[in-house]
Amino acid sequence: MAVSVIAGLGNPGLEYRDTRHNVGFQVVDQLAVACRAEWKLQKRLQAKMAKVTIAGQSIILVKPETYMNESGVALGAVMRYLKVPVETIVVIYDEINLELGRCKITINGSAGGHNGVASLLKHMGSGFVRYRIGIGGNPHRGDLINWVLGKFTNEENIHIQSQFPEYIDGLRLLAEQGTTIAMNRINTRISPPSNHEPDSNN
Repeated sequence: MAVSVIAGLGNPGLEYRDTRHNVGFQVVDQLAVACRAEWKLQKRLQAKMAKVTIAGQSIILVKPETYMNESGVALGAVMRYLKVPVETIVVIYDEINLELGRCKITINGSAGGHNGVASLLKHMGSGFVRYRIGIGGNPHRGDLINWVLGKFTNEENIHIQSQFPEYIDGLRLLAEQGTTIAMNRINTRISPPSNHEPDSNN
């Protein structure tokens, strides 16, 4: 099925810009830059949106203006406004159960403790394409919230930034070839090692 929406999850506001939880925003921002798209705030939908063309398809990029745990409020409103099936929506978000930098595509499953995904399931239902970006698990025995809302170390940030071209290529592949082919190629891809040491000053 064709892709109609590519959304990145994150928290609005400068204080959250470089945090692990905002990697979805970062990736969709990079896609917008690559497509020379301009973001426009849609207050009624509580989201920023941009229109791009990928593989001849008109696709809407979305960044919810709600906080992460209410992502489904905005994306649900966008889905109803555009009148598109949930299966045509791709959602990019951070995943603590994947090593830093790895990308994996899935469709079904639980929220896995991710509040943004839980909100999507509540307000949109299941079936959306999950474009998961690994941020690694918390190496310290602290609060998970502090981990995901913490900023990448310099080494981690360099590694993540180096993977952005791969993430963009993966999104293009998803739009051009569909979910099955994209999953077969991306889910078996091995990311290069990050070569970073855990840093308690996040």
